[in-house]
Amino acid sequence: MCDLHDHHGLPPLAADEFVLDTPFVREFVATVRERIDRSASAADACEVMRPVFEEALTERDWLPLTFQRDVPDSRMGGGIGQWLLFRSADRSLCLFSLVVPSGSMTPIHDHLAWGLVGLYAGTQDEEFYVPGDGAIELARRRPLVPGDYYVLVPPADDVHRIRTTSAETSVSIHLLASDTGCVERHTFDEHTGAARPFRSGYANAECEASGGS
Repeated sequence: MCDLHDHHGLPPLAADEFVLDTPFVREFVATVRERIDRSASAADACEVMRPVFEEALTERDWLPLTFQRDVPDSRMGGGIGQWLLFRSADRSLCLFSLVVPSGSMTPIHDHLAWGLVGLYAGTQDEEFYVPGDGAIELARRRPLVPGDYYVLVPPADDVHRIRTTSAETSVSIHLLASDTGCVERHTFDEHTGAARPFRSGYANAECEASGGS
C-alpha cells in the first residue's frame, strides 16, 4: 500500500494547480483532503471519499466540454486524452478526466497509486489482468455505465485496460494519490506480459516543476 501522502519522487510544484478553477472543484478538493487527513489507511481514505466522488459522477454541469475532448496525438494512442483538473503542490493528489473515443481502448497499464476511478459519460468495458512470467492472464471483464466506479488500492486490480463501447466518447474521472500523468508507470504486452516504462502525460499540463504552477 502506498503512503497516504507519497509524492512518488517528483519534485514539488510552487503551489497547488487548479487547472479547472471553479467553486465545485475547490470544494471537492478541500473535502477530499480533509477526509484523507483523518484516515488511517488508503482503504479507509477511499471509503470516506465515496460520497463526494459519487456526487462528482452524477453532477452534470461541473466538467466543461473542454475536458471531454479527445487528443489525436496523445501518448496512449487512439485519440485518448488525459486532462488535468487539479494536482497538489507536493504531487500526492490529482484529479483528471480520461477521454476515450468510441472504439478506442487504452493499453494494458498500471496506476501505482490508490484512489477512486469512475465513469462520467459513455459506456466502457474494463478488463483486469494479472501479469506473470512470460505471460499475462485476463482475470475478469465487466461493463461500466455512468455512475459506476471502483476503489483502487494497489496491488489489487491495478493492471487493466478499458475500451469505449458507446457510440459517443467515454469520459472517466480519476482521483488518485499521485500526479499520475507524470509518474513513470508501465504498459504490458498483451501476449507476453512484458512491462515497459510509460508516462502518460497530460494534454493540458507539463510534468516538469516550474515556478508558479
